[in-house]
Amino acid sequence: MSAFIVDTDEHKMLRESAGKIAGKYGQHYFLERSRAGEKVDELWADLGQAGLLGVHLPEEYGGGGAGMTELLIVIEELAAKGIPLLLTVISPAICGSILAAHGSEQLKASWLPGIADGSKKMAFGLTEPDAGSNSHNVSTTARRDGDGWVISGGKYFISAIDEADAVLIIARDQDFVGTSRSPLSMFVVPTDSPGLTLQPLPTAVVSPDGQFTVFLDEVRVGAEALIGMAGNGLRQVFAGLNPERILAAGISNGIGRFAIAKAVDYARDRKVWSTPIGAHQGVSHPLAESHIAVELARLATYRAAELFDAGEPAAEAANIAKFAAADASLKALDQSIQTHGGNGLSNEYGLAELWFNARMLKTAPVSREMVLNFVAQTSLKLPASY
Repeated sequence: MSAFIVDTDEHKMLRESAGKIAGKYGQHYFLERSRAGEKVDELWADLGQAGLLGVHLPEEYGGGGAGMTELLIVIEELAAKGIPLLLTVISPAICGSILAAHGSEQLKASWLPGIADGSKKMAFGLTEPDAGSNSHNVSTTARRDGDGWVISGGKYFISAIDEADAVLIIARDQDFVGTSRSPLSMFVVPTDSPGLTLQPLPTAVVSPDGQFTVFLDEVRVGAEALIGMAGNGLRQVFAGLNPERILAAGISNGIGRFAIAKAVDYARDRKVWSTPIGAHQGVSHPLAESHIAVELARLATYRAAELFDAGEPAAEAANIAKFAAADASLKALDQSIQTHGGNGLSNEYGLAELWFNARMLKTAPVSREMVLNFVAQTSLKLPASY
């Protein structure tokens, strides 16, 4: 554990609980299922039954009534055991947070209890081939049709939708008339809706959370599918995007901790000419530097969660934490692989296969370049570049 992150008694118990469940399955289970293209349903069910997936959701809808800090602890501990689960960020964090903040009573009652106990999963449909970081450029449309809506378009790099019961879709108002961009709205769309089809999107990431292209061809939903106010989707979606950045940082920090712990154990035990390799500064100093970077990223991440839970502006802190954590974890993982020598590339040690997970988090859910744009324009008040 860290000398800097001081847990309350409740947080210690939560961290131990998450770590115990993760340890029950271990990284071998995660990698074995991922390589086979299978899911981690048993782990997910155990996390839900223990109240860990919905720890941040309102108690009246089956959640734990805690905050983003508590969910951060759960997600970081999973990754620290070699189990970086993207779906923990997507379903309970992004979708659960948006529904809790802006959903109707009907939507909350229908979805939050299941999201909290793990019996229901929800994917998040924002990105498109021509609208990655630029949410203003979403081209998927929704038009009013009687009492409901008809949605058409496509989404790209949508995680884990193959195991989701619904997808939260961001769409543009097709019928808007005005001089400005047409407003965006958010809808809960069941994944078995006629007209919704999935196409697998192969990647190098070893994970049970697959990526998909999603096609929506005249998909009809009722009026109850609308989240919050029509046309207010872009503002409402930020109830999920700051948690997304904070918890993505949590996954990175967990990967960093996992990598350093593996390297330290190896450097203590591995001997060359009767001397543990960890006694050599060429090994020990890079690991010490990696540890420092990961601990600083963890401090930034818990500070961002603290601000979010206090209702304070958290966008700057969340973006900085995500940036720092992604860089620190990748450096730590690379150094751990190097410390292991040839063994670092062996499947037995579970390091090389995590590399693409760690590398992905420099690009998603928001790229480091967009974080730098945000900091330059918002924190430093420099002229906008776009």
